[in-house]
Amino acid sequence: MFRYQVLSRARFPLFFTLTLFGVAMIYIIYTDNIIYDSFESGNNEIPNFSEAHERAEGQLRSSIGNMQLRLRSMQEEIDEVEDENWKSLVPPFNVTEEQRIAWFREKMPKSKVFMTNNLTHQFHSRVRKFFKSGCEEHFFMTWIAPARSFGRRGFFSIESLFKAHPTGCLIILSRSLDSRRGYRILKPLVDRGFKVNAVTPDLAYLFKNTPAEAWFKEMKGGKKDPGEIPIAQNLSNLMRLAVLYKYGGVYLDTDFIVLKPFRGLKNLIGAQSMDMESKNWTRLNNAVLIFDVNHPLLLKFIEEFASTFDGNKWGHNGPYLVSRVVERIRKQPGYNFTVLPPMAFYPVDWIRINRLFQKPENQGDSIWVQDKLLQLSGETYGVHLWNKQTSNLRIEEGSVMGRLILEHCILCQHIY
Repeated sequence: MFRYQVLSRARFPLFFTLTLFGVAMIYIIYTDNIIYDSFESGNNEIPNFSEAHERAEGQLRSSIGNMQLRLRSMQEEIDEVEDENWKSLVPPFNVTEEQRIAWFREKMPKSKVFMTNNLTHQFHSRVRKFFKSGCEEHFFMTWIAPARSFGRRGFFSIESLFKAHPTGCLIILSRSLDSRRGYRILKPLVDRGFKVNAVTPDLAYLFKNTPAEAWFKEMKGGKKDPGEIPIAQNLSNLMRLAVLYKYGGVYLDTDFIVLKPFRGLKNLIGAQSMDMESKNWTRLNNAVLIFDVNHPLLLKFIEEFASTFDGNKWGHNGPYLVSRVVERIRKQPGYNFTVLPPMAFYPVDWIRINRLFQKPENQGDSIWVQDKLLQLSGETYGVHLWNKQTSNLRIEEGSVMGRLILEHCILCQHIY
């Protein structure tokens, strides 16, 4: 599954393993030499094996400790570089559009997000090869932040995906997770036979022959205003549309807990809110997208992104975008898609999501928890956690979220 990429990234840990083996061999030889020297010196007393081993163990502990410190120091340096690269894409506040474009033009050539390398050139072949490994369902996620910030929340999302789809395949479009650290993060699932891989995306290839191609060239050339919102967030909005258009499948945000299989779902998007009287949706969301390859609605979404891009308004290029487009074309023939009600993917809105993380304090709360779990076991395919509102919340034991994760996890570690 990882093959060359894993092997090339494994040199560092492999070197560490071989070094430890070498230190262990030194320990054995060193101990033997102490004992041998005792005999060679003409000392007829029985050698003190205990003292010899204690001295050798001390040397071994010291060598391992020094090696671990060097490894930790090297990893910290890698993290610092990655963090600086991420921060370099966060635009300055209180500047004019011209100043921001000039800032972006200066920073962009140094940013790894836009760089091409050996891994980006292999993107398409890696995706095709991975999906040929007996996948019943194709899933995608994106992660443009540093690998060190991919925490338990994201890992729980992946666990729940494979709990519901054990024969599915997941590709995470991520330069930072396509690394040694990323490999270590995903390895516990890979070791259990689940098919997940982080792949460095080739943005130029993804956007080629779509309306986003010209937009990307202008942005990469420093001719467009990226806006006040970090460009990575808006790239994620575009990448999910482009990867589904090129390959088809299911896109999920990394703050989404899957509750039951998506089998049978096709060419659809979920409503975030609806009018209770008319039963018509009022807002759609792009945290879950399920579409066939080359679906015309995806092309419309990409076209809207390129023609109306605004990096200063949160949601304009994401949830608001899909809502605008579907509102315009909902009565036009030829698009063949479905809008599922909020209960499918967004059963709790971002204003009320906090309560799902809180443990019951009394009998009334306990009854509410049981009722909510029963409700979610019906028409709900998964729960969007609205990470912007809940990332700092602790999952309390006995809460709805704690119970859901406990039921839909695989490794089930560090839930609380």
